[in-house]
Amino acid sequence: MNLSLEAQKIKQDIIQFRRNFHMHPELGMEEFKTAATIENILKSLGIETRRVAGTGVVGLLRGKSAGKTVALRADMDALPIPDKKKVSYASKVSDKMHACGHDAHMASLLGAAMLLNQNKNSFNGNIKFLFQPAEETTGGALPMIKEGALKDPEVDAVFGLHVTADIEVGKIGISYGKANAASDMFDVMIYGESCHGAAPHEGIDAIAVGAQVVTALQNFVSRNVDPLDSAVVTVGKFQGGYERNIIADCVKLSGIIRTLDPNTRKIACDKVKKTILGVTEALGAKANLNFIPSYPCLINDIFMTGIVKSVAEELLGKENVIAIDKPGMGVEDFAYFLQCVSGSFFKVGVKNKEKGIIQPAHSSLFDIDEDALPIAAAMHAGIALKFLTD
Repeated sequence: MNLSLEAQKIKQDIIQFRRNFHMHPELGMEEFKTAATIENILKSLGIETRRVAGTGVVGLLRGKSAGKTVALRADMDALPIPDKKKVSYASKVSDKMHACGHDAHMASLLGAAMLLNQNKNSFNGNIKFLFQPAEETTGGALPMIKEGALKDPEVDAVFGLHVTADIEVGKIGISYGKANAASDMFDVMIYGESCHGAAPHEGIDAIAVGAQVVTALQNFVSRNVDPLDSAVVTVGKFQGGYERNIIADCVKLSGIIRTLDPNTRKIACDKVKKTILGVTEALGAKANLNFIPSYPCLINDIFMTGIVKSVAEELLGKENVIAIDKPGMGVEDFAYFLQCVSGSFFKVGVKNKEKGIIQPAHSSLFDIDEDALPIAAAMHAGIALKFLTD
């Protein structure tokens, strides 16, 4: 089967899927209409479906006989961002938009389901289609896993993709090993003693203490992380104070730690906690910490990434397959799936300067070159077939 040719035949269907999702975005764990649309399309193809994690959808396509099971994943949620594009398919929902390409992910996976369904008598085994909620917020991958999305039948490999305006349309980006960072969020309440600004010695200035904490954390990476490894500590929120002439008795800091190695992650979290507590105690204040573990490192399996590379080269040519040497410090909860089963996560280029499609993800002007949609669908289908038939 010539997947490229077959994908081009259903290109308009995939575009319509994408535009419908784009016009009707839903935020994380609110994707009820989106999930219903996906279920209806899968059921129309004769593909079994079930709900997990509230709005998650698992589709199951059975081959001609028993065999291995491969899973393909697409995330579903939009962002709380107004759509400022002047296009016919702009979001119809105020202050909500598919600004990260999840509409394209869903549409291309539905396209892959169409392609694979046409050829279900050509392979042994099963193909699962994982439509996952809340990638942008609380993370829908872990709830899906806990509710058995990778069971019955047991999944042997899992693959996912993300569109990116960093790569030209018609090209695929692959990563061996580490691809995305882990993240851990933290909130800190620092308590001092309020007093008149004219007599600061009578109190404990929580703002001054907080400033010292931020400064100490900015120096943290250079002296606590192996220079051959990577970590980022960001304090993105600093709240406190009443009036310009009052010494504040409390402030709140909110931040995030990003790391690329599980051991570095543990060390960083432990030392950030000690730094905060140590600085506040030394300055006579008290700190109340709340750490919120988030997504783990996304680490691609080398063999599975080889499958992605092979399919991409067959579909697009070797010259259009890009090796991404450096991991990104952004997070991606597809990592939870990779903690359970081997797989790989790759990038699909959607950039086209001639069409003006250059805006980065999370921009209110984000768009994609829709020529990428049949490519993504063919990639999904080709990877599934190669895994099941090799």
